[in-house]
Amino acid sequence: MLATDRDGRRSIGIFLTITFALSSVFYLLVILTGKLSQGLYLMGLMWCPGCAALLTCRILRREVSTLGWKWNPRYQFVSYLVPLGYCLVAYGSVWLVGWGRFPDPAFVRETAKFFGWERLPPGLVITFSVLLLGTIGFIRSTISALGEEIGWRGFLVPELAKKMSFTKTALITGIVWSIWHYPLILFSGYNMGTPTWYALGCFTVMVVGISFGFTWMRLKSGSLWTGTFLHASHNLFVQQVFTPLTADTGHTRYVVDEFGAALAVAALVVAFLFWRRRSEVESARDIPARNR
Repeated sequence: MLATDRDGRRSIGIFLTITFALSSVFYLLVILTGKLSQGLYLMGLMWCPGCAALLTCRILRREVSTLGWKWNPRYQFVSYLVPLGYCLVAYGSVWLVGWGRFPDPAFVRETAKFFGWERLPPGLVITFSVLLLGTIGFIRSTISALGEEIGWRGFLVPELAKKMSFTKTALITGIVWSIWHYPLILFSGYNMGTPTWYALGCFTVMVVGISFGFTWMRLKSGSLWTGTFLHASHNLFVQQVFTPLTADTGHTRYVVDEFGAALAVAALVVAFLFWRRRSEVESARDIPARNR
């Protein structure tokens, strides 16, 4: 047992060391330029955890199949819907209370002009654009999300779950995942314009909260694709649909997006709902064997 514990700490240590070493290249580019360069630096950064997981498997002489590549349509479909659900609750509350207004006329006009839909009424412009983003846009979002998820849910979650409870696994993964984003928030303007301490606080609560859903789905399904679909759906609906559709009413930036209070609160609800079902995955320890 002691040897196994040491091996587990070693594998996690190797993975995290490589992840942050690779990521430091893109952190440096962001710090030096203060920009994400239209997402190119971000795409490179998002693939650092995945590359680190693959390299760690190589170093430890593990099969790449242990990362959890099996296809599980039922859980992947649910994974697509979960972020849509908590976004509807969070942003719907913002719109109802008046902390933000739906829709943002400027965004609707820009979208209509971009697609050549100037003659369509605003309702159809919103409907058609969301349908396009939710299908074709989702495929593009999946490509970038996969890079992170090979690392976080493909490698790190199963390694932690071998020796820790569901709660500790979700918490540790969420904390590491949020800290990994900090250089972007601190140095690249990856924020909504709120004070840095506020943005970091809301972002951390949100990431740790949704980590419970990501972790539960990974352990229950045995597939890293659940995390990939959750991640892709979250990025898509938050960054390209709900936030742009919300007009500023004065202090909207404090409640919307990944740096506002609404999603942070919604994420805590998500965490509680999945934590209540922790018994369904607590006994899942032999994750690599299940994935073959």
